[in-house]
Amino acid sequence: YGHGAKDAICHAYSADGIHFTHDPSNPVYRPSTMPWSVGRAIDAEVLLHPETGKAYLYFATRDPSMTRQLIGLAEADINSDFGAGTWKDVSTDGPILAPALPWEQLCIEAPTVMKHGSIYFMFYAGAYNNMPQQIGVASSPDAIHWTRLSSSPFLPNGAPGSWNSSESGHPGLLETKGRAYLFYQGNDDHGKTYFLSMVPILWKDGRPVLSKGSLAQEQGK
Repeated sequence: YGHGAKDAICHAYSADGIHFTHDPSNPVYRPSTMPWSVGRAIDAEVLLHPETGKAYLYFATRDPSMTRQLIGLAEADINSDFGAGTWKDVSTDGPILAPALPWEQLCIEAPTVMKHGSIYFMFYAGAYNNMPQQIGVASSPDAIHWTRLSSSPFLPNGAPGSWNSSESGHPGLLETKGRAYLFYQGNDDHGKTYFLSMVPILWKDGRPVLSKGSLAQEQGK
């Protein structure tokens, strides 16, 4: 990160989940056959897809003018070492998700993906940081083609005076013991200070919903 259009995805590996080794082939991926992309890749999110034998790499990129932030997709064999040369462009014809709603403005980024039942769900950040950034959600039957669940944010920024009035953004999912938790960043000073919070993901009629009485929402950061 920090190289503009040349930002790329790197890789590290670990035997214990604590001590990591840099992949000597880094950077392992940036889009090269997507004319709609400037060739940048950040915000890596990997989904293992045993049904297809692939690992899907979701990433944020920019259009050739470096104006709009978009979501692209690459894949590698699930049994590969995930190093340079193993990742292949998938979304060559266009982004799998692009800003289209008023609240998304010029940016969709930070995709994070989970499967519930037979359906995949992507939580994503809409709008650039503190514009305000808010969190939306889309669904997919195959983890490749996505449809928004709503025209409104799933998790909006807070009201004036609240700890996340400037944004609720950059989501990240944690699944453990059969439950899912959505972590996100927020602040009330337009990015001078950041806090982290989380909300449990509940389900109603096969769709994700928020618990209005969750501890995270009551106590904030």
